[in-house]
Amino acid sequence: MSNRSEDEWRAVLTPQQFAVLRQKGTEPPGSGEYTSTFEAGVYGCGACGAPLYKSSTKFNAHCGWPAFYEALPGAVRRIEDRSLGMDRIEIVCSKCASHLGHVFRGEGFATPTDERHCVNSISLKLAKE
Repeated sequence: MSNRSEDEWRAVLTPQQFAVLRQKGTEPPGSGEYTSTFEAGVYGCGACGAPLYKSSTKFNAHCGWPAFYEALPGAVRRIEDRSLGMDRIEIVCSKCASHLGHVFRGEGFATPTDERHCVNSISLKLAKE
């Protein structure tokens, strides 16, 4: 896990990145750079660069945010999230604990895991192949 302080994160991230990655914010639906991107590559953490998702696991969930059906092994940590009166599973980068988004299960998407990792575009950085 990263040893950076929140002040150090604030110095290296844009205000928008800091609000989402470090303060658990959410970007408006449909506004993110990677919502409709399907280029080959690996999506890394927008804060520390750790690899998180293969582009081959990205699918169009029509939800307004990038959606993946599974992360790279050990790349994300799941945390129970009961905020906003809902039971959800928050996902954070295993390396730096930055907020990525949430995982939803049982929505009926035709994916191998029946999961949707709903990730903020600003939490990602695509390394194209």
